[in-house]
Amino acid sequence: MKHSYVFLADGFEEIEAVTPVDVMRRAGLDVKTVSITDCHVVTGAHGVKYTADMLIGEVPSNDVQWLVLPGGMPGAENLYNCKALTDMLLKHAAESGKIAAICASPGVVLGQLGLLDGKEATCYPGFESMLGEKCFHVPVPVVSAENVVTGNGPAAALPFSLAIVAATLGEGHAKEIASQMQMPK
Repeated sequence: MKHSYVFLADGFEEIEAVTPVDVMRRAGLDVKTVSITDCHVVTGAHGVKYTADMLIGEVPSNDVQWLVLPGGMPGAENLYNCKALTDMLLKHAAESGKIAAICASPGVVLGQLGLLDGKEATCYPGFESMLGEKCFHVPVPVVSAENVVTGNGPAAALPFSLAIVAATLGEGHAKEIASQMQMPK
């Protein structure tokens, strides 16, 4: 079974991390939270402390399904400044692996790494220029393009998470999860 990982950096946007974990687990996907620091406890942008399932050095290099990046500031910058994570993202993208990023992270992380070149993506307003000159910005809450899902902010956390499920298990499964969660149509 392939595993998915949601990366937590100090200053991450809490709802953008917890929602994908919850929705992906409801869908039956194996997902773990990963601290990019040397400590399991990570503090979100609004002061909420979370205990990650594992540290970044414990993430295996094989059998990876999704690498998921919440936004938030300075969380997105901290993700970008983590060499172990950026190396992992570049390797996963080179192998056509699936990557999801929301809020500031599409621009601050993926755009600066060139991982959105030639793709459509969205991000938090004000970060569009960081998506890269070769990225096609689409001003909508969620964009699924090839192996990349991007979201524009906290309010998009649920549709963003359902897009990850749809890209993994199909639209029907995502609609079933949305229905179970009483999401309006």
